[in-house]
Amino acid sequence: MRVHSHSSQSRNAQSSEPLVQKEHSKLLEVDNLTKVFTKGQGFAKSTITAVNEVSFSLELDRPEIFTLAGESGSGKSTVAKLILGFEEPSSGAVRFRGEDIARTRGKAKFMKDVQPVFQNPFETFNPLKRIDTYLYETERNFRMSKAGEYPLVERSLELVGLSLTEIKDKYPSEMSGGQLQRVSIARALIPNPSLLIMDEPVSMIDASLRMSVINLFKELKRQQGVSIIYITHDLATAYYVSDRIAIMLRGQIVETGSVEEVLDSPLHPYTQLLRASVPVPDPANKWQKDIPLSDIEIREYSRKGCKFAGRCSKAEDICNECEPPDYRVNGRYVKCHLYKTA
Repeated sequence: MRVHSHSSQSRNAQSSEPLVQKEHSKLLEVDNLTKVFTKGQGFAKSTITAVNEVSFSLELDRPEIFTLAGESGSGKSTVAKLILGFEEPSSGAVRFRGEDIARTRGKAKFMKDVQPVFQNPFETFNPLKRIDTYLYETERNFRMSKAGEYPLVERSLELVGLSLTEIKDKYPSEMSGGQLQRVSIARALIPNPSLLIMDEPVSMIDASLRMSVINLFKELKRQQGVSIIYITHDLATAYYVSDRIAIMLRGQIVETGSVEEVLDSPLHPYTQLLRASVPVPDPANKWQKDIPLSDIEIREYSRKGCKFAGRCSKAEDICNECEPPDYRVNGRYVKCHLYKTA
């Protein structure tokens, strides 16, 4: 499978590799997606391009776990909101099974096929409402159930390692974070979706419980044929669970490919910085210097040229003057002038 993360420049340079190769051959296509936010009024008005010409696709007949990774403020969650229709794109398109979600009349079908799982399970559920009632309501919305019979609820709970007996009549405060997140995933599975979009789904869960949820992702892909977009800043879990990964920086995808290639031998200097910041449990291989991180995000969002040039030890004059296109390097794409002759 390939991820296409082309800017308009790179698409012109590599027009021989179109994004859409076959009608309806893709489950999801994110095509040149851009989102610009405007703040203030008059002379105080400013704009930030939170997502800048992002493109990637998922195959229709090949389930996978595709990760969007990067530090906070890189645009990962905004991409998720644009896919789910929570935000309107400034330009570009999101197509699901070949249909533009902004124009399709099958909104109910899209909502059934694409389900979100959010970061904080304690914010997903009303603390004054019993957990099981959420699941019953979800099944009623997607299926005419007989009174007292909820086979989809029981099946979905079983898939995430829970039972109806364990959660029946309980309130959110009576369950752990890991259990609640599993219930969130079970609720998302009731409509039998083709795609789950998981935005930092384990960041609010105790470390001792994270791997049980992460392992669940693999089981859902293998047993149910569900594709997953996993959004995270945690490269360790991304490496463990992902098939492919796209690294985001200030609204752009700067490197993409198989997770092993990208994280074992990163090409882009920003990916190399992220990789170097992951702690290694080896006293003989400890950090020898501080990892430099910028605290002026707005400068990187608005700067001309490469967004990472201000932090990059390998930056050249062209990096400050011209935004790099996406260069193809051994099956990967990397937005970096260092590979202009590759």
